[in-house]
Amino acid sequence: MQTLLLWLFYISSFYAFIPGLITRIFGFRVFRRGSTEHEYALTFDDGPDPQYTPQLLDLLKKYDAKATFFVVGSHAEQHPELVKRMYDEGHLIGIHNYVHKSNWLMRPATVTKQIMKTDKIIHSITGERSSYYRPPWGIVNLFDLNKKRSGKFKIVLWSAMFGDWRERIGADKLTERMLQKLHPGEVLLLHDCGTTAGANPDAPRQMLIALERVLEEAKRQGLKSIRVDDMIKAKENSPENKLPFSKLAIVRLWLLWEVAFHKMFRLKTVNPYDPMLHYRVRKYSGQKIELDDGTVLEKGDQVVELHFDNEKLFRFGVRSRSAVHLAIHLIRTMEKEFPALAQCILEDPKAMDAKTLYGVTMVNRGPEQFGFRIVDLKDGLFSRSSRLYLKFLLSVIHPSGQSRLKEQSQQLVPKMLLMPIGEFLERYAESGSHRHHHESRRRRNEQTEQNEPNDLNLTAQELESSTPAI
Repeated sequence: MQTLLLWLFYISSFYAFIPGLITRIFGFRVFRRGSTEHEYALTFDDGPDPQYTPQLLDLLKKYDAKATFFVVGSHAEQHPELVKRMYDEGHLIGIHNYVHKSNWLMRPATVTKQIMKTDKIIHSITGERSSYYRPPWGIVNLFDLNKKRSGKFKIVLWSAMFGDWRERIGADKLTERMLQKLHPGEVLLLHDCGTTAGANPDAPRQMLIALERVLEEAKRQGLKSIRVDDMIKAKENSPENKLPFSKLAIVRLWLLWEVAFHKMFRLKTVNPYDPMLHYRVRKYSGQKIELDDGTVLEKGDQVVELHFDNEKLFRFGVRSRSAVHLAIHLIRTMEKEFPALAQCILEDPKAMDAKTLYGVTMVNRGPEQFGFRIVDLKDGLFSRSSRLYLKFLLSVIHPSGQSRLKEQSQQLVPKMLLMPIGEFLERYAESGSHRHHHESRRRRNEQTEQNEPNDLNLTAQELESSTPAI
């Protein structure tokens, strides 16, 4: 019996668990997330539902939002008028099996029949075949990934789901969860039907309340919901898609580590809706330092430690035309982020009690224009490990990272960025004197960008060095 159970474990792992792991971590032959600047994707599973799908379509029409519906074939067969309305109103229709059953529990031939039967139903209603498939619960098996099937049907998973199939979550909690993931490129998973196994029949009511709030916020932020096929086309044409698969795999693993790091050390995000800066309050453990205003930083003092959002850095890097362009992106972003960071510090008692802002950077000239003091790191394990990490970071995000590492390896030494909390608040808090500095820097950077092709006085050596790898 024990041997039989062991063999069942081996077979199930090979058939579904390992393929599922590969698709989730590396995105192998599936689509999970886009790389758009101002668009995200709303996707809805399990419908159509005669009670909630019409309400959902009304809501999407009100906000001029396009969505992707992964329909259950048996539900589409029962409510063809709803599928026709989805199609007529410009939404994309995908396949979610004929019955809501996991591919883990079905033979490959059975899964194929489920997909083809649903495709035939969609074609009979709309006159078009579907090319997009989402397996129930996102569980793929080994045969879902073969070239024959993946060539005909694009498997679409998601980057964020919210448990909206449970009514007890409520609209308020659901709104909070969705707003945390309302970013460009996100593929949001929701459900317009609550009759499948494990769902609550009236859960879509809470989803609709939350969705209207999110659509309103998206409108305020200038974000637009688009169909999955449009997002896939945008990703295929994006600079990220031109990178080698090996580099993309490294980036994905690295970003998974970033997520784990943020959770382990409970980093706070300055702007959750468009994350770029994160921070935490911690004890300083380096050498004694006296700053220009007389502040003495000693071991054990509280500091506000700054961290860039490295996914945003990566996107900046691969989309930048040059090192100058990347630097300008970062400078402009910091000019927007620092006032928001100042407000976070004012509202955080622990941060207000800290002595200084603190970060570690590989390039050392640019941060001074923001008021930071650059201090050498004492040679040791932390310095050496920081150098290795920041070299890796630079090679990933920088338009010419590898060549710059080879050409200037001796100059790439990690150093500390420091600024007393009081001085930072004076510069950047809304009641402080930062506005004059901010406006003059903004005008200077706009002039620099206009002159970029011809003016080499502020080129890579000057502005490239202003890229703080915090």
